[in-house]
Amino acid sequence: MRATLAALLIIVLAAGVMAGLSNDVAAQEVIRIGCPTKTYFPTILATVAKDKGLFEKEGLKPEITIYRGGGETFEAIAAGSADLGTVAVPLIATSRKRGVLTKIVGGSGDEWSGWILGVKTDSPVKSAKELDGKKVGITSAGSGTDTLALWAQSEHKVTFSRIGVGGGGLVPNLLNNNLAAAVIYSPLSYQVVSEGKVRPLIDFATAMPPNLIGGWTATEKNLTDRRTVIQKGLNALYGALEYMRNNPDYAIKTIAENNELAPAIAKMEFERTFLRLSRDGQTKLAAVEKALELAAASGVKDMAPAVEVFQNMPIVPTKP
Repeated sequence: MRATLAALLIIVLAAGVMAGLSNDVAAQEVIRIGCPTKTYFPTILATVAKDKGLFEKEGLKPEITIYRGGGETFEAIAAGSADLGTVAVPLIATSRKRGVLTKIVGGSGDEWSGWILGVKTDSPVKSAKELDGKKVGITSAGSGTDTLALWAQSEHKVTFSRIGVGGGGLVPNLLNNNLAAAVIYSPLSYQVVSEGKVRPLIDFATAMPPNLIGGWTATEKNLTDRRTVIQKGLNALYGALEYMRNNPDYAIKTIAENNELAPAIAKMEFERTFLRLSRDGQTKLAAVEKALELAAASGVKDMAPAVEVFQNMPIVPTKP
């Protein structure tokens, strides 16, 4: 009899545990994270937040999708296929004029650290002025690479064709002579320059004045209907950044493995990019105004006012 009772008790307890697990799973709400390309800091932050259970601690189940550039990421957000994704300031401002209402809710930073306009090392081109009439690679229209290409054209008074090749196509097309130059982001820029394959013409971190490079973006509809989910997603993503800052060895190893980089290049990416990202996601109006000013000087028209482009959220980084 005692054995039978014990067996029944075990079954009841097991059923309770399973029910509890089922309720926990059911309670998790899906959040869809859009990343512009694989070898880029947003992808690492989303990956760390997932691997360290930060989304789970916020009651979320992450679905991470990698796109071919900032333009495609924005399209996914606008279409409702992604809840959060990193987008450049000018694209948000111009899209608002067309009725596509999104806002930056988590700023990335004010410096284009590691972003360059580069050519093959043996290219005869010595300055951006010599790119007039040539093909320059970007990831996609409206992306950060496109924003910087437009600025380079305006700043150096040249006109070149901006060719969208996706994040994974920038370096191969440049090295295969399909492009005269390309706007390359970190850590790819660190890698190809250190390997002697690419020579920078412009270092955007030093050539441009501080301005908001973009940030995690959501639709106004989601900010109304799913505000709590957006808030919790931001908490997890900024929690990932804090975890990486506090665990540099883990951070460098993760960057190296995910981006297939040598540890030395991963260390550069960690120190020059991740340590310079905003830790609280709070955006300053002046930084957005400068970004729009630079975009306008580059020929971008019909942009919404800076104050409409962002909305600060009370981000509290999630702890593991």
